[in-house]
Amino acid sequence: MYITEPSRRIPVCYEADLCVVGGSCTGVFAAVRAARLGLKVVIVEKQNCFGGVATAGLVNIWHSLYDVDGKNQIIAGLSHEVIERLKKTDAVRETAKRNFQLNPNNLKVELDNLIKEHKIKAYLHTYYSALACDGNRITHAIIENKDGRSAIKANFFIDATGDGDLARDLRLPSYVGKSIQPPTSCFFMLGDMTGINLGDLVEKHGEEFGVDNDWGWSTEVPGLDNITLRADTHVYNVLCSRADDLTHAEMEGRRQADAIVRMLNKYSGRKFALVNTCSHIGIRETVHYKTRYMANERALLTGKRYESAVLNGTYRVDIHHSHDNGITFKYLDGTTATHYGKNEKIIIGSWRDEHNYYGESTKYYQLPFENLIQEQCVNFIAVGRMIHADEGAFGALRVMINLNQLGEAAGVASWLSLHRNRPIQEIDGVEVRSLLKQGGSAL
Repeated sequence: MYITEPSRRIPVCYEADLCVVGGSCTGVFAAVRAARLGLKVVIVEKQNCFGGVATAGLVNIWHSLYDVDGKNQIIAGLSHEVIERLKKTDAVRETAKRNFQLNPNNLKVELDNLIKEHKIKAYLHTYYSALACDGNRITHAIIENKDGRSAIKANFFIDATGDGDLARDLRLPSYVGKSIQPPTSCFFMLGDMTGINLGDLVEKHGEEFGVDNDWGWSTEVPGLDNITLRADTHVYNVLCSRADDLTHAEMEGRRQADAIVRMLNKYSGRKFALVNTCSHIGIRETVHYKTRYMANERALLTGKRYESAVLNGTYRVDIHHSHDNGITFKYLDGTTATHYGKNEKIIIGSWRDEHNYYGESTKYYQLPFENLIQEQCVNFIAVGRMIHADEGAFGALRVMINLNQLGEAAGVASWLSLHRNRPIQEIDGVEVRSLLKQGGSAL
C-alpha cells in the first residue's frame, strides 16, 4: 500500500562549500580538516552530540598511535590533538598497551569546541532525509528537524552516517557480508568487580536472566571512580541498517545490560548499579559500498605500502562471530587467537602458516586513498564503517582510530576537489597524503 505525498516547496536553510552528514568523530574530523583549508562547512547529526560510537555509544577506547613496538608514532592528526586536549582535564588515560581510555562526556565537549572554533555550522537533532541531484552531482541534502523540512545547498558532500544513507539514495553498488559482525549495547556500571569471575556467574545463573555465555570486555573510565564501561554481550541476527532490526537491537541491548546488573546484585554478594546506557547501540557492521580499491586482509597483515596511503594502523583483525559467542583475532606477528565465552576458551593458531607466508612481520599497515573513491557521483565521498573491505580487513579497519584518519582524508579530498574544480575521481591520492602530512598527520 502506498500514499502520495503532495509536492511542496522546501526552503534552503543553509548554503556551504561542504556538507558533512553524520557527526561521528569521522565526520567531525572531516569537517574540521576541510574548514582548516578554508571551506565553509556544515555538519548534520541525528543525536544530541557529536562523537558517534565514542560518545553516544559510550565506547571509550582509542587504540594505539604507535607501531607494534610502541616506539614510533605512526598516527597523529586530529586523534592526537583531541587526546592532548583531553589530557588538560584528566579525561584520558594511556594504558600499558599505549591505548587510550577516554571519558565520553569530556569528548563531547571537546568536539563541540572544535566545531565552534572552526566556525562550522552545526545541526544537532537533525535527520538526513533525501538528496536532490543534477545528473551525477548532488546539489542539496534534505533534512528534518524542529524547524521542519528544509534543504542544505553545498558543492560537495561527505557521507559519514555509518550505514551509507546518502550512498544508498545515490544507488551506489553495495553488498552485505556473509557474516555480519553483531552490535553491542554498552553501558556504565557502578560497583567493584575485583575478584568476581563474571564468566562463572553467567555459566551458573545466566539462563535465569536470559544472559548467554558470550565473549565480552570492559574497561575503566577516566575520572569516574568505581565505574566501568561494560561491553559484555551482543545482539545477534540483526542488520541495524533496517528500522525493525535497529529497534529490536536497542531494546534487547538495554535488557541485556539490566540483566547483567541484576545477576551481579543477586549472586555476587556486592552492590552494583546501572549508571548509564548508550543512547545508540554500538553497530559494528551493516552495508558496504564498493569503491576503486577493496581492502583485503592479506595486504593489511603483511604491511603492503602505498604511495597514496591515508591511513596507518596496527589494530588487529578483530572478527566478532555472528553465530557462536566467539571472537577471532589475527595479529601482525602472525598469531591467530579465537576466544569463546566469558571464561575465554582459547584456540591459538598462525595465519602465517595457513597462508604459507614467510616474510618479515610488519610494524604497521596502510590503506590507500583509492579505497574512498566511488565512480558515479563527482562531488561525494562515503567514509566510515561502510568501507569496501573483505571480512578480515574490515575487522581491522572498522575501529575509531582508523576511521578517524579516513575522515581527515575525506575532508582534505573535498577541499582538493573544489579547489582544483575537478571530480573527486580525478583527485590524486598522493597529493591528499601530502596535505595530511602538512596538516599534522604522522604519515
